[in-house]
Amino acid sequence: MTPRKTRYSHYALHIAAAALISICCQPVSVGQTADAEAAALDNWRAEMAHNTQQGEGCFQASYPNTIWEQVECKELHPRVHPAFHKPGAEQVTGNGHDYVAQAPGLISATLGTFPTVTGVKSEKSVGVAAFGDGGILGPNEYSLQLNTDFEGTTAACKNHTDCVVWQQFIYATDYPVKGEAAVFMQYWLIGWGDSACPSGFATDDEGDCYGNSKYVPAPDVKATSLAKLSLSAAAEAGGKDTVVFTDGTTAYSVSGSDSVLDISQVWKQSEFNIVGDAGGSRADFNEPVSIAVKVALTDGTTSAPTCVANAGSTGETNNLNLGKCSTASGSSPSIQFTESN
Repeated sequence: MTPRKTRYSHYALHIAAAALISICCQPVSVGQTADAEAAALDNWRAEMAHNTQQGEGCFQASYPNTIWEQVECKELHPRVHPAFHKPGAEQVTGNGHDYVAQAPGLISATLGTFPTVTGVKSEKSVGVAAFGDGGILGPNEYSLQLNTDFEGTTAACKNHTDCVVWQQFIYATDYPVKGEAAVFMQYWLIGWGDSACPSGFATDDEGDCYGNSKYVPAPDVKATSLAKLSLSAAAEAGGKDTVVFTDGTTAYSVSGSDSVLDISQVWKQSEFNIVGDAGGSRADFNEPVSIAVKVALTDGTTSAPTCVANAGSTGETNNLNLGKCSTASGSSPSIQFTESN
């Protein structure tokens, strides 16, 4: 790890100055201090999601520092986070039955957060028969996924007739080894066909090819802390793709070349949610639980995205039912929906 460098964001400095003025001029309640700190953390988290100027590799940063420090990347043993098979009879979220945010043009970045979480006391990943009961199963096993659509073809398909590209930006618990989560990207060539997959890709034995980026280790965070977690993704044409996971006061990032899939050329929809941990598994929550999911886009406009139902791409699921979806325009266009049981 390189020596620590400290630089405070403009926002953090403004918060500090405001706090000093408040202390000098009027009493400050514990609640006001907590609210100010929570707002500062939210803004730092959003800033880190868009702070992708680091080179390729693995990085880490701690609040309120906004400078990424390079850390060692690790190789990832492939596990499959499959595309959806078809929406099942069970009214669960995932496997196609999910809201996605659709931009009017191309998406360059997306930030997924959980603005409100109530009632979460336990969660466990369980196998799903349609996917062979695979995955990393057990208590507090889950993945946060931010997924692109798979409607576009790029040079990565090498003129395979039915091939489309799909990219997943993932935080997954106990993924490489027990007790260690992974932050990484998974690349897909959907509909590649029967021929051998390209170098660096493995076959899912269903005509698709998949590969993983290197990963940066992160803590296994219990699902009871869901409200403080976020996941973001960015793709730059001719540059790099980046995934950023934040765990309250620490951010973890992995960047790799966009040329793996050239996803920046075709990315028009974003799906974000908490689902099972690989292999088509399902994240089962206790009852009752209610979670608000927010998906904020960067697409070069201030127009509200479209909230598209039944358009999710991942095969993993959770045991929550979808509620209503709303949209917002402005500097951070977004969709927000609830899911509950």
